[in-house]
Amino acid sequence: MKPLTKILHVEDDKDILEIAGLTLEQLHGFQVASCLTWTEAIEKCAAFQPDLFLLDVMMPKKTGPELLKDLRKIDGFAHTPAIFMTAKVQNAEIQSFLDAGAIAVITKPFDPMTLGDQIRAIWAEAEAA
Repeated sequence: MKPLTKILHVEDDKDILEIAGLTLEQLHGFQVASCLTWTEAIEKCAAFQPDLFLLDVMMPKKTGPELLKDLRKIDGFAHTPAIFMTAKVQNAEIQSFLDAGAIAVITKPFDPMTLGDQIRAIWAEAEAA
């Protein structure tokens, strides 16, 4: 995998989107494309060229796993790693998200101050696997 610098973050809660985006950019040095809707994510993806998808699971109209399927249909993103973020953390649910193509699941609520470190650790683990 290439170095992780760009994250496409999709989250329907404006406050969570803003806080995560600020900390990922300012504290952890990532470039973040923040999207409130799945349509915005589809529109921004190709131009932004993210290294990683960070996707909320429960959103209006499409779930994170459904959105991931759509993002992976965009030319060049069939194998882009994805991390889901959710409050649904039962083992069976987490396994279903991994089966849907995620490399990991981050539980909500999350600590914005350590989110970037969590993502880097997940990236390193996926790279080593």
